[in-house]
Amino acid sequence: MIRVGTSGFSYPDWKGPFYPPGLKPAEYLSHYADRFDACELNFTYYRMPDARTLARMVEKSRGRVEFTVKAFQAMTHTRDAPQESIAAFVDALAPLREARVFGCLLLQFPFSFKREAASEAYLDSLAGTFRGASPDIPLVVEFRHRSWVTEDAYAWLRARGLGFCCVDEPRIGNLMPPETVVTGPVGYVRFHGRNADKWWKHEEAAERYDYRYPDEELREWVPKIRVIESAAEKTYVFFNNHFRAKAVEGALRLREILAERVLDPPGGPG
Repeated sequence: MIRVGTSGFSYPDWKGPFYPPGLKPAEYLSHYADRFDACELNFTYYRMPDARTLARMVEKSRGRVEFTVKAFQAMTHTRDAPQESIAAFVDALAPLREARVFGCLLLQFPFSFKREAASEAYLDSLAGTFRGASPDIPLVVEFRHRSWVTEDAYAWLRARGLGFCCVDEPRIGNLMPPETVVTGPVGYVRFHGRNADKWWKHEEAAERYDYRYPDEELREWVPKIRVIESAAEKTYVFFNNHFRAKAVEGALRLREILAERVLDPPGGPG
């Protein structure tokens, strides 16, 4: 089964394009849950989650939304998180896991995290620490540097049961190309938009994700997503082009395209 949603759900500039003007932020998730069955939580990258907050999210979404959770930045970017913080992070996920709405943990690394011995050693250690806290926690890794796009790297991930995050982003420099790869039990795709002009040069980070996907670009991904679905136990697709709710537009439209029935050609069966 393919679950489609957005990366995050609480953005001020979604009021109007997605959330009704009079809706309170505390009511956003309930509104979201009426339209999507999956959400990638990004706030956990900026601050450590706590079980109480995640329990409230389960309640507000009425158990109808599966959540994937992005790892805290000290674990993937500054890479200085103490082991006890990783255990605390896993403990905070308990409400999602108990409600059976936890999809996986996303380890998103920066562009500077190139494939080399030190990077592999760190990722190996980090995954081991997470699994030391919870042996069955599903882990998916998002790389930003294309040095990880090799069959050898995929084999390295498969040997450790680590999922590979496929991405759609600008086709420039050494950014990741649009691969169709499954290396673990979870298939994962993130749509970042293709705003090449603003990817590296912008005044505000949100400008990078100011991009509206036309149908032809979404349709490019349909056979890829089907391949991922066939190889994974479960598959998540998230839109991170969150500027002014363009992620919502893309997610809803992709879901419609995925649901289209392939009609028999003229003079077909019968």
